[in-house]
Amino acid sequence: MQSSLIGKIEKAHRYAQETDRITFNEFSVIFRGTNDNHTVCYSDQQWSCTCNFFHDRGLCAHTMALEKVLGKMLPVEARTNFDAAEAAT
Repeated sequence: MQSSLIGKIEKAHRYAQETDRITFNEFSVIFRGTNDNHTVCYSDQQWSCTCNFFHDRGLCAHTMALEKVLGKMLPVEARTNFDAAEAAT
């Protein structure tokens, strides 16, 4: 294997561990929910989801789950404080 490729592989492993280097600007995913599939998007600093709960409330289990999964890789504007809301229930 070429030494330059080995260096790139090592760098990729390091970057994968340093998730604070990554910030999502926009993305779209299909979320397989319990009852149906939903399209969840983050674009122009806003979340959207095709589920009814999001339509009514502006957040939902699908967007909150993605926040948990992506963590620091999301810009600050994309993070809700649902941990505090969860503690209040």
